[in-house]
Formats: sequence, structure tokens, C-alpha cells
Amino acid sequence: MKESQNIEFKQSWRDEYLKWICGFANAQGGELYIGLNDKGSVVGLADARRLLEDIPNKIQAILGIICDIDLKKDNGLDYLKITVEPHSFPVSYKGQYHYRSGSTKQELKGSALDQFIMRKQGKHWDSVPVPRMGIKDLDLRCIEEFRQIAVNQQRLDETSLGETIPDFLERLKLLDEKNNYLTRAAVLLFSRHPEYRVGGAFVKIAYFQNEADIIFQDVIEGDLFSQADRVLDLIMTKYTRALISYKGSIRHDTPPVPKAALREAIHNAIVHKDYGSSIPIQIRVYGNKIRMWNASVLPEGWTLEKLIGNHSSKPYNPDIAAAFFRTGRTESWGRGIENIFTACRNAGVPDPVYELEINGLWTEFYFSKNYREQAAGLGQPDSDTKTGRETDIGFGMISEKIRNDFGKDVANTLILIKKNPEYTAAQISKLTGKSSRTIENYLKKLKDAGVINRKGAKLGGHWEILNNIMDP
Repeated sequence: MKESQNIEFKQSWRDEYLKWICGFANAQGGELYIGLNDKGSVVGLADARRLLEDIPNKIQAILGIICDIDLKKDNGLDYLKITVEPHSFPVSYKGQYHYRSGSTKQELKGSALDQFIMRKQGKHWDSVPVPRMGIKDLDLRCIEEFRQIAVNQQRLDETSLGETIPDFLERLKLLDEKNNYLTRAAVLLFSRHPEYRVGGAFVKIAYFQNEADIIFQDVIEGDLFSQADRVLDLIMTKYTRALISYKGSIRHDTPPVPKAALREAIHNAIVHKDYGSSIPIQIRVYGNKIRMWNASVLPEGWTLEKLIGNHSSKPYNPDIAAAFFRTGRTESWGRGIENIFTACRNAGVPDPVYELEINGLWTEFYFSKNYREQAAGLGQPDSDTKTGRETDIGFGMISEKIRNDFGKDVANTLILIKKNPEYTAAQISKLTGKSSRTIENYLKKLKDAGVINRKGAKLGGHWEILNNIMDP
């Protein structure tokens, strides 16, 4: 046996190991072995028979649950096996909530704890009622517009047009029947100023000349539907410019990023945002790329690889997602990111790059080299005049080359190193959901190919991206 999501070894018993039992109970269950070393070899437990009586009493008194505890023998050595079942209700250790994730135990706090408790109660963040928020606080024009669009999209039947507002909202599960309070989803979807009730419920956009200098910026507030429409319009008309060409007398506009891809990315950010974080969606526009960040929490067990690949639809805010689906803004098949990749490839734009952080997700769109050259009108606007080699501003092209040579996973590893050269293999492993050994193999490939080099010690050192990365 090896330690895993569901297995943990301890050489001797300490009462603090009740936290590990709490973590198993709150996750998928598991087995805690007492009397085994880290390699899973039996080392024996001198007081096993006494602990066989003491541990169950402590588990019940402190955690309030019952676990099976078995006395085992191996070559004459005693050890204990504690089997923990997953529990449908939150289990706490002296007011702390622990959770087993991978082969580690985490104490849940803040929005992660809120999400965990709601999930155990069969609820989700956007379904929670907001005290003292009723129909009088809504923009009725917004509701009527939503109903008409949803009917036109054939995602609501025409009878809904004749329903009273309370009945309509109740049917969509946006009004709490017990006290007529609006849910968080209703406040975000249909109130004029949702940011007054939900911190960070807005979008910030800025144009950056470089990482330090902002040229201009906007803050977009209002209901979520208006935010989505206004953000897309601002990016397409104010923050980027389309290349204009003609075929005969017909004009063609070519934006740096396909409108369909941007629309899907904006809708994804708004629908799946962790609004409990109180941090707004942030969009950075540069001369060569668009970077979009939103606070997000992946479904349990998901990694960045699964998010980018084929998956079923598991929205963080199901009621908000349902409303966007009814207006035709999104689908409900989990194909949003796939559609983004398809739109970019059809337009000849580099694949977007996704980077998962502990508290959020980056989506980066890089403009094609052809677009940047034509937009600048100077032939090689982002090249070093001495060498003709791509400089830092062309990193999208660099990552594109790495993707072609080594695959997207290695390219994503390189992008993380560029973001933070001090990342270790273990830290990159945690961010991507891949094993440390896999990340070490990726790093070795990049080192052997002369793409990166390690400076300093394993701990405390840093990576550097070599200047000859774009050499043929």
C-alpha cells in the first residue's frame, strides 16, 4: 500500500490525528493506519490494545461520529486500522473543519469553508436567500426583457410571459418561498446595483502599456447580463482595433481575438465566478494579448487538464448558469472552452492559455504575429532590431512554439515559470494537478532542449528562460 487520497500511515497515535479522521469524514472517507511508517511497513504499536478502546471514545466525544477500528497483526507486530466513512453532514474538530485533498489534509476557511458547508447541505452559493431583499429591489424592466428573450430563444414557454413576477421568480428558484427573500442569483441577475449587496460583483478592464503603466481603464457595474454585453462591446470597440480589408467592395474586419471566443470567455468568467471572494473579474489588455482573471473554484477532483479537456457541465453557480442558458448566451454541455479553442483555430489565432492559481483562473489570448505586424504597420514591431528574434512581448509565439514541439502541458509549465521564476516542481504540481514527477520530467525536457536553466539551489533558486528560445 501507498499513502493516497484515502490512505494515511502513522507510526504512533497522537490525539491530533483526530484531524485526519475529520478530514476523511468530510471528504470521500479513508483508512488511517497506526503502527506503519511512511513506506507502509509495519513497525508495531506497543499499546495497541489500550488504544483499541481509547480511540473510539475520543472519536465519538470530539468528532461526534463512529468509526470501525480493527486490531491487526503482521509478523507478530500489532497495528490498528481505522476505517472512516464519508459523512453527508459537516464534521468538525473542536470548531475546525478539515478536509482530505489528494494525500494532504487541509483546514477549510473563508469561502472554501462556506462552499463546503453549503455543499453538504445540498445547496450552492447562488441559491442562498439575501435577507431583506425582495421584488421591490429588482429592475422589473430587466426581468421583462429576460422573459421575452428566453421565450424567443424557445428556452421558456410563452405562458411565462403572463405569470406574475413572484410566480415567475419562484418557478426559476430565484425567490425563497418561506420569506419571499430574493436569492443571491436573483440579486446579481436582475438588480440595478448588485455590487451593493455582493462585494466584487463587477468587472475591471484596463489597457496596459506594460506591466506597470495603465493607459486607461473602465469599471463595469450593473446586472450580470448588462455586464457581459458591455464588457464585450468595450473590448471590441475601445480596447482593441480590428484590421480592415476588402474583397472587392465588401469590407472585412478582423479583430485580434475572435468575438465568439471572447464572448464565451466573458460568459464563463461571469457564470462560474466565486462571488463569495469579493474580488472583481479583471481584464488586462496589452498590445499583443488579453489576460482575463476571475476568482474561481473548480469542481471537486478537477484539475486544469480536466477543465480544458472534455467534461460535463458543472457550473459553480447553477442558477446563474441556467439564466444565461435561457437567454441563449451559453449552452449546458460543458463545451464552453472547447468552443473557445475552435473559434481561435478557425481564425488562425494561437490557442488560449489557461493558468490555474490557488484562488483563481487566468485565461490568456495572444494575438497572432500577422495581426501584430499589420496593426503596427512596421513589419516586425515586436522583434529585437539586432537579432530579429522575438522579445518578451512575443511570449505568446514562444509558448506556441513550445506547444508545437513538446505539447500543451509542457508549454503551460513554461508559462507558469515565466509568471514566477521561483516556482518549484512541487508548487507547479499543486497548481496544475499533475504529479511532481511529471512536472520534473517536463522541466527536464525544457532544460535538455536549452529552453530554461536553473539558477541557484533547488530551494531558494529560480528559473531563467534562455534568450535563444526562438532560434531555429
